[in-house]
Amino acid sequence: MAFGSSVGQTFFISLFVGEIRSDFNLSHGGFGALYTAATLVSAVAFLWLGKLTDRFDLSLLSALTLAGLSGCAALMASANSLGMLCLALFGLRLFGQGLLSHVAITAMGRWHSNKRGRALSVATLGYPAGEAILPILVAFSLTLLTWRGVWVGAAVGMIVIMLPMLLWLGRLVRVRGLDRPQNDNTESEVRTRQSWTRAQVLRDPRFYALLPGLLAPPFAITGVLFHQVHLVETKSWALAAFAACYPLYAISATAAALGAGWMVDRVGATSLLRFYLLPLAFGLALLSAVDAIHAAPAFMILMGASAGGATVVLGALWAELYGTEHLGAIRSLSVSLLVLSTAIAPGLMGLLIDSGLGLEPQLAILSVYVFACAIVFAAMLPSLLAERSPPMRA
Repeated sequence: MAFGSSVGQTFFISLFVGEIRSDFNLSHGGFGALYTAATLVSAVAFLWLGKLTDRFDLSLLSALTLAGLSGCAALMASANSLGMLCLALFGLRLFGQGLLSHVAITAMGRWHSNKRGRALSVATLGYPAGEAILPILVAFSLTLLTWRGVWVGAAVGMIVIMLPMLLWLGRLVRVRGLDRPQNDNTESEVRTRQSWTRAQVLRDPRFYALLPGLLAPPFAITGVLFHQVHLVETKSWALAAFAACYPLYAISATAAALGAGWMVDRVGATSLLRFYLLPLAFGLALLSAVDAIHAAPAFMILMGASAGGATVVLGALWAELYGTEHLGAIRSLSVSLLVLSTAIAPGLMGLLIDSGLGLEPQLAILSVYVFACAIVFAAMLPSLLAERSPPMRA
């Protein structure tokens, strides 16, 4: 599921930005605004659909989501109007970035109570695997096929290869009882002690204090990757050279995820919050200040460290703070806000580029902001570690 979600992620879609803008005669800001609108609507839809993970079989839900993602990839391949393009982008963002990732992380957070961090770190290896393999595969495929042909291949591959595999694995999960918590006593204690509803979370001041820092990485990473073609043109780099750095991103994200998973099980996700933003802050500062090509691999490594750590830390954070009984609903709220940040980034940064504010000064501003968020997380640690009961329901 984590690997399959790549088709709806910004890093994959952004590989076709040049061709899409050319076919539909769109500027940087125009396509960014279209992408923002589609992602924003998907975030609103996901806020409701994400709750389904608390009510339905997760294996079946993931299979239906993968089928929907394949259909949207086919729609992208056949899009011949701005309306069809916007609808395809909406579906890709909803099913890929939203639901498929959400089901994967929710399943690990719910099924593994004692070793949640390590379970999340293993499951999320699908993300860096996709980020390492797919850009190179797409770059090669574009030498043989049109960009629409590549999307046809993605749609067929999900139905022919990934869907049967997912159905088979889902059957094993149900037959072997793996979809039940491994430690019923521990899980019961957690639910009794700190199970919050989504409405109760919305009344917790800590949730709002966490949001600026949690939304910073998806905003920054999405903005950079979406405008990577403009970035390499600004830096006078070759796109192929920049794309060749994605494996470094994947390796870094993998190492960070595995390390974070081990640390989450030892000290908790809340204790790691103050650290996972720092690599991204340094990477953004480096990318804004250095024009030499060696900045690209360094940035990919630093960005990967924060991205890998974020996946595991945020996957465990809500279970630690608010319990697992309503984990799907709570995660759908947080993920909707994360998707909202990724919706704003391409359009806002594209409009700023069109207005004359280059990408490099934007990255410098983002670097300062991410540093500030890390400081806020450190200051919040005592409040996050203090055990709190959910407020009385209205």
